[in-house]
Amino acid sequence: MTNDYESIKHADTIMVIGSNTTEAHPVIGAMIKERVRAGAKLIVCDPRLIELHRYADASVRQRSGSDVALVNAMMHVILKEGLHDEAFVRERVEGFEALKALVQRYTPEYAEEITGVPAETIVRAARLYGGAKNAAIFYTMGITQHVTGTNNVRSLCSLALLCGNLGRPGTGVNPLRGQNNVQGACDMGCLPATLPGYLKVNTGAAAEKTRALWGCAPPEKAGLTVAAMMEAAAKGDIGALFIMGENPAVTDADTGHAVHTLGNLDFLAVQDIFLTETARLADVVLPAACWPEKEGTCTNTTRAVQLLRKACDPPGGARDDWRTFVELAKRFGHQWRFDSAKDIFEEIRKANPAYAGMNYERLERGYLQWPCPDENHPGTPVLHKEKFARAGGKAIFSPCEWSAPHEWPDGEYPFIATTGRSLFHYHSGSMTRRGAPGRHLKELYIEINPADAKNLALAEGETLTVTSRRGSVSGRARITEKVAPGMVFLPFHFAEAPANLLTAAVWDPTSETPGFKVSAVRLSKG
Repeated sequence: MTNDYESIKHADTIMVIGSNTTEAHPVIGAMIKERVRAGAKLIVCDPRLIELHRYADASVRQRSGSDVALVNAMMHVILKEGLHDEAFVRERVEGFEALKALVQRYTPEYAEEITGVPAETIVRAARLYGGAKNAAIFYTMGITQHVTGTNNVRSLCSLALLCGNLGRPGTGVNPLRGQNNVQGACDMGCLPATLPGYLKVNTGAAAEKTRALWGCAPPEKAGLTVAAMMEAAAKGDIGALFIMGENPAVTDADTGHAVHTLGNLDFLAVQDIFLTETARLADVVLPAACWPEKEGTCTNTTRAVQLLRKACDPPGGARDDWRTFVELAKRFGHQWRFDSAKDIFEEIRKANPAYAGMNYERLERGYLQWPCPDENHPGTPVLHKEKFARAGGKAIFSPCEWSAPHEWPDGEYPFIATTGRSLFHYHSGSMTRRGAPGRHLKELYIEINPADAKNLALAEGETLTVTSRRGSVSGRARITEKVAPGMVFLPFHFAEAPANLLTAAVWDPTSETPGFKVSAVRLSKG
């Protein structure tokens, strides 16, 4: 996130798009509701009638896969009515004329044809956002998990730049991370093209830094994303995988193909806290300590680095993740000299300049937000106050044309299926289905609109089967106005009825994030 939680209290308008915040991020959802009750305006853009729609001043139910057209139309209205921040654009952003030219044809009426959103609703949303002194955008996987996910994010960034909504409290472009330490993992270089601190692997600076720190050179080219790894493994180009804290046998797109691919590997090792569906396919399972059984740090969605304090010992032979890695390194002939999580954090400070000013002593007193370049620096709650992290200090607009998803409803598959989370479960359910939440939601349900249920002569709780070009899955029907006619929703937590049997192994060409949110399907009773 560009901004911290405190910043929410200063927002005059909040735009939530592609985020079922009160279920997937309930604490932040409560903060947003609290701010709205204090007088802030709320724009909610989601194909489903999620809880936040109840509080919305502009309730936008766009067709899944049409986000770029929606945002372009909002920018069209903002420019037409002179609601943009001319001074901010002139002083801090490049590429304005290109953006202006592109959005010119995205009239609200044209966007209505693509999005299904009435033109007057688009105008209302644009005026609420463009007319606010401070407006903040929040999004999650409903924006990124599309084959056009990168363009979705670029469009939201352009909207924020157009209205000068960056660099101060109450504003920002704020992605809510899907897991508690996704931000920290990325900061540490758990991306195929970067080292710690987002240093690109194929640069002279990367080679110089790794030689100084570790006495070796980095790879000359980037590695593979998860999606690309699975594709390479399916072709036989990868023979072994080490999977840590992930359950692709349930969560990967086109799950049937993913399970087949994992089963055909020469060797599979899985490191996890439970014997997950993926671990059951492994040649070797390494038991891992879970969060209260180990020490270290976590970096959350606001870039806040926090200490984790050990509360109890792990069971049996389970180990801290870092201890497992150190032992593996020894067997490959490397002597990593770490005796504690604190030792590792001291190396993180050297490898990632954004963490350089942090240490355990400071973190004992409370969290710090990066960038924190030296030990006298207080941390950075709000990014981009004076300049952007780009040559010359200016941002640049990224105009994007709308393009249709990888598949769209047709005569054979006339419905859209979209997947997501529920309040009671997390990810593949490997933790939550073993605990109290598992008693509240035990099996797959499928949301279907009353009109579509009537056409199928389907009653509440009866079995509904959803079929895509990849596979079929069945669950109990929930007849609800939450989904529009022509759409169904499935949570993806249930290994015995995995919703991702339906999704396609196709992805955004830039981020290589799969398009989980759009699958063309047909429905049948029973």
